[in-house]
Amino acid sequence: MPPVPRDALTGFAADLGGTKTAAARIEGGAVVQRLTVPTNGAAEPDAQIAAIGDLLAQLGHGRGAPLGIAVAGRVDGAGGWHAVNEGTLSGIGDFDLRGALLQAFGRATCLNDAAAAAFAEGLYGAGATSECFAYITVSTGVGGGLVIHNRLLSSANGLSGHVGFVASRLARTACGSGRQATVESVAGGRGIAAAARAAGYADHDARAVFEAAAKGQDWAEQIVTTSARAIAALIGDLTAILGLDTVALGGSIGLAEGYLDRVRHALTEEPALFRPDIVHASLGHDAPLFGALARFQEWETT
Repeated sequence: MPPVPRDALTGFAADLGGTKTAAARIEGGAVVQRLTVPTNGAAEPDAQIAAIGDLLAQLGHGRGAPLGIAVAGRVDGAGGWHAVNEGTLSGIGDFDLRGALLQAFGRATCLNDAAAAAFAEGLYGAGATSECFAYITVSTGVGGGLVIHNRLLSSANGLSGHVGFVASRLARTACGSGRQATVESVAGGRGIAAAARAAGYADHDARAVFEAAAKGQDWAEQIVTTSARAIAALIGDLTAILGLDTVALGGSIGLAEGYLDRVRHALTEEPALFRPDIVHASLGHDAPLFGALARFQEWETT
């Protein structure tokens, strides 16, 4: 039984990502109204909060109404907001997000956007029947969250779930975290584009690399396969540590046609004990919104 049943989710939620900011009014576990605008990646934190406030006002949010906020970046246990990758939300430093949200909206909770998506998928989506669940989003970077016995794994420093920063034997370069040879640096969109440049295809982003692979171009297939193998090895490592039974893939790359099959195939290199079920995330862009509000309502009842 999840700590917050889906039909008990009533309130407001916002999801501030690197490219878009969404806000929604949720009633009885369903999004009844949603607004989305582009994110100004260079804006200072106060401006980002003001942008969220504008959307919430249009949705009818009143001061003190239930509100969960999900944001890109690291959110520590005290509600501090920290940039993880300088290329995303470059105006964010060490900022008291929780305090600013309380001042702006009366009451609210905040957490990382991938952690919020993981919480929702673990409670209501792809991991709803799982005891030990991981959500991995493979997009521009690689992130995620861990839901163990219906509880989102969290930590005081806010690093829990930042699975893309784990070392990979297939990687050679640094990712945005500053760590060397990480899963993100080889499996995420930036890493895929960097590999394409190194192969002589400087005009190819991750989408173009996938299109080239679909056309049977060997150089592109090797890059995509390497990404999938890095994610499969990550899944094996997480399973060894946490005893995972289910992993859901999300994000533009994680949900790309054929990628899940590539990861499943790569996972056959692992012994059977280290092969959990791998499925697609099922809640789509609603996941961070549901997870953020669920986090608020869980906080209210504890």
